[in-house]
Amino acid sequence: MQGTNANLARKRIYESENMVQNLNYSSYYNYTYTPDALKPFRKKIKIKKKINFAVAFFILSTAVFVYNCVIPFAHKTFFLPIIKNAKETIKNINIEKLYSPATSHVYNSEFLGLHSLQGAKTDNPVMKELNLTSNMYSLENSLASLASEYKLIQPSVFVWDYETGKYASYNSHQAYPAASIIKIPVLLQLFRSMEAGQHTIDDKMTLTDYYRAEGSGDLQFQREGNVYTLDSLARKMIEISDNSSTNMLMSSIGGMNDVNKAIKMWGLKNTEINNWLPDMAGTNVTTTEDLARMLYNIENDEFLSKESKDKIFDYMGHVKNNRLIHAGLNPNAKFFHKTGDIGHTLGDAGIVITPNGHKYIICIMAKRPYNHPAGKDFIVRASSLVYNTIANGNLN
Repeated sequence: MQGTNANLARKRIYESENMVQNLNYSSYYNYTYTPDALKPFRKKIKIKKKINFAVAFFILSTAVFVYNCVIPFAHKTFFLPIIKNAKETIKNINIEKLYSPATSHVYNSEFLGLHSLQGAKTDNPVMKELNLTSNMYSLENSLASLASEYKLIQPSVFVWDYETGKYASYNSHQAYPAASIIKIPVLLQLFRSMEAGQHTIDDKMTLTDYYRAEGSGDLQFQREGNVYTLDSLARKMIEISDNSSTNMLMSSIGGMNDVNKAIKMWGLKNTEINNWLPDMAGTNVTTTEDLARMLYNIENDEFLSKESKDKIFDYMGHVKNNRLIHAGLNPNAKFFHKTGDIGHTLGDAGIVITPNGHKYIICIMAKRPYNHPAGKDFIVRASSLVYNTIANGNLN
């Protein structure tokens, strides 16, 4: 009995162990390989695929919304104002002030003993500004009324009275083709170069075909190889507006680039030489305000010596063309000036001294149809109007 029970017990233990092994084996393979065992995983994979598709759709939709809505709004609202402010800040930076502390050691241009960076403006212009006190409104209104009578021309006028500092302006900021009036800055720079020891009034130059120029003046007809002093060339340039002598003189003082550098150092913002004479295309430009400032500084002792001033006034007091501003003055008035004419633009600029000693600067330019007489007529009438106003003391 006991042996039977023991055998039964051993049998049950054996069956139990065998069942466990079979169960583990079966569970392992069923869990891993059978279709029924993979069903839970398939469900999980399907759910995961659904989740991934939803996430991708959400991300794509968000990206489209951000690209089409958020970025344009942010660009317009935030970035554009920042960029605009940055541009304005850069534009308003005074580069010269950044450079100026170092210009005594670092510079790319030396002119009349002054160091500068080429292209930079100077904080201390060589030329003095005119002392502008108040407008002569009555004269300005009269000039505007006169201009309204000339529909075919575009005039520019600037007048300044030495005694009171009062002035009259009509389109005086507007740049015009300078024609032969551009010879004024060439003349001024010639004498400044003499005062700097680079030339003397008796230095000589030889005429060559390179300098020969059409238009006004008689030097174009002279024999190549003729020799002329700077004095005689300057006199021809101003008195008979000789283009060939202008090119010779401009070459002697460094050419257009050096004259333009000088003009900028003087403090003039709207005067520039871009072509040798004759500049029939009108690329050399100036304003009546700039011309007035140049004329005023002829008598600036810090700009030119008395000897240079006297020589310049000698030239400008003997200009042969007396058909423009001069024609509107009292015959006894003195006038020191320079004219210019390239057909479509006509001008005259100078200093008037009335018989009783009253002194004023007057600069008039007029764009017109080519050689149209209305340009000359306006300048003469405007000159007469200004003269009578100032000579009679009507400076209001």
